[in-house]
Amino acid sequence: MPRPATVSLHISANSAEVAQAAAELFTDAVISAIAIRGVARVAISGGSTPKAMFALLADPAHDFHTRIDWARLQLYWVDERCVPPTDSESNYHMTDCALLSKVPLPPANIHRMEGELDPAIAAARYESAIRNSFRLEGAQTPTFDLILLGMGDDGHTASLFPHTEGLENITDLVIPNHVPQKDTWRITLTSPVINQGRQVAFVIAGPEKAEVLAKVLLGPYTPFTFPSQLIRPASGKLTMLLDTAAAQNLPAGTTTIQLS
Repeated sequence: MPRPATVSLHISANSAEVAQAAAELFTDAVISAIAIRGVARVAISGGSTPKAMFALLADPAHDFHTRIDWARLQLYWVDERCVPPTDSESNYHMTDCALLSKVPLPPANIHRMEGELDPAIAAARYESAIRNSFRLEGAQTPTFDLILLGMGDDGHTASLFPHTEGLENITDLVIPNHVPQKDTWRITLTSPVINQGRQVAFVIAGPEKAEVLAKVLLGPYTPFTFPSQLIRPASGKLTMLLDTAAAQNLPAGTTTIQLS
């Protein structure tokens, strides 16, 4: 049975406002984690809205740039395409261009997935990197302070695509996942790792996401068809930053949805 969760919906007028809300969420989560534990560990995703968020975080015209103690931020990725870090399709490359090259985040604090390697080797190396940086023992699962996710118009999140083998893996932290519908391999965190996050948030914008979002939140629990339904955080709380276009098929005026 899926774990119950309360979904908090934060609906903005457009994608630019969603990016602003995501930048505020990112900054507040980092500040809070550093205040409590002395370090903030955040896992990020790719996509156009996160790219706009990164641009805001890096822009000296906004106070995000100065509010974040970059030296105490440890940055990770939720998933990656199996391409070199200089490839335009690389999630790391996008983040580097939009954010990393413009802020004083120490290189040692940047933990990228090595998409240029064999997928199985890259996944094993990233799991090892996570275990070492979190100082995990045995079967412990890492607890990220914030995990930012996207959702595809097929209902996938991270690189957990519909009807792929990775959906069934609940033991590993990081896996290679073959995606037949795209004829490619991806590297991704598994759903138990995502669900262990202290704060887990989807960032979703655009009318092409409206139909699948409604099915994920309001339809029957069929996670092999809609993998985003696997995301039921252990905290019992899930945040969704949406624009009105993505939220158009949800009940008007809704601010919370109970997933049972």
